Formats: sequence, C-alpha cells, structure tokens
Amino acid sequence: MGASLPADGPSETNPGSVVAELQEVTKIYQMGTQQVQALSGASVTFERGSSWAIMGPSGSGKSTMLNLLGCLDRPTSGRYLLEGRDVSKLDDNSLSEFRLRHLGFIFQSFNLIAQLTVRENIELPLFYLGWDADRSAEWAAELADRLGLGDRLQHKPTELSGGQQQRVAIARAMANDPPILLADEPTGNLDSATGNQIMTLLSELNGQGKTIITVTHEADIAAHATHRLHLRDGLIERVEVDD
Repeated sequence: MGASLPADGPSETNPGSVVAELQEVTKIYQMGTQQVQALSGASVTFERGSSWAIMGPSGSGKSTMLNLLGCLDRPTSGRYLLEGRDVSKLDDNSLSEFRLRHLGFIFQSFNLIAQLTVRENIELPLFYLGWDADRSAEWAAELADRLGLGDRLQHKPTELSGGQQQRVAIARAMANDPPILLADEPTGNLDSATGNQIMTLLSELNGQGKTIITVTHEADIAAHATHRLHLRDGLIERVEVDD
C-alpha cells in the first residue's frame, strides 16, 4: 500500500529500544463515595517498532490503560515514561504539547469533523503544530495519496465509506509522524473484510517502524499484533509474544 512517511517527514523520534513504559501504575477513580481501582500496579515495556493488542473483558482496564498511554489521563500512582520522560510530572499545557508530538490516535467511531474535507481533517494536528497552510496542504495530500485517498481530498466524511473514513483517521494520526499509534477498537464499526484491510494497513505501518498499540476484544484482530497483553480486573494476567 506504500503508506510510509518520506525520510524528511515532520519530526524525528529519539533513538533507543524502549518508546513507552508503565512502572507499577495504579489508577483509581472516585465514583461518588466509592473508589474503583481500574488498574493495579501495571508494569509493561513497549519497545520501539513493536505491535501490541490489549485484550480483556469489559471492565478489565483496557480503556484505562489506553488513556494513560495516550496521556489523556494520569496515573494515581506509579510512573509512565514516554520517550524516556516521566509525563505524569508535566503540567497540562506541556502534556498536551508532548502528546501532540509523540502520539497518534485512531478511534472506533473515526472522530472526523463532518464539516471539514478529507484534507482539512488530516491537517488538524499540523494546525496545532503551527505549520503554514501550503506545507500543511502538501503533506496532507501526500498522506492521503499513500493511503489510497488521493482522489477524495475534497470530500466530506459523510461522502466516504466506513473504511475510507478510517483511512482518513489513520492519515490524521500519522500527520505529526508520531512514534506511537494508539488504536481504540479501530475496526469496531467496520465489516470484517474492511476491518482486515485496516489491520493489514496498521501492520504495514508497524513494519515501517511505528509502534502500534490496539485495544480490541476480537481474537482475529489481536492476531495481527506480535504481543498480546491480557487484562482482568485491572491486573495484567499475561503477555503472549509471537516467536
């Protein structure tokens, strides 16, 4: 599919074998008068260029772990190191900037802005990075073309199929050239054939050096990853690694 970024893409990642690490991370939510422990002392290391599926039943802590990895939430205790930096120590503004530069998000519901074109949706992270309009438009067109959307740049999301919308979401996630792509049930709103196409695309991106972390409850989707982390009741039960 040729979805790789050119050598002179918008950012560079720091060298090193570890891109993200949870160290004894616990997350407790206050629900009224009760406390709910969503994660209990989770420790896991994500090597650069690896591919992961986070699995488990409803309420096992999958979404909590993904939110912590995506810097959308902070641990109650423990440390989260992203590119070697303890991001839980950052203030909100610094955390938002760090997230923008190091993470890309792919959602089950695509989360595209209906009023914007394909090109404008892809450009959103670049707007926040302060890119000028010409450079941003050129890069968005390049990404769209590499994901088979070159003839859809001026279309709105409602004019696209579900698979095309998810490709737009992937292009948007890639726009800032992050080392990690986080995917939350990325095939949940797609038929099985289209879902497999999307997972094949993510596998290609993984082969080109991106670290892919996917939350899924489907074994066939998890089979695309080389590492499968199983959660239950906020605890890591086991991690399976392909040979």
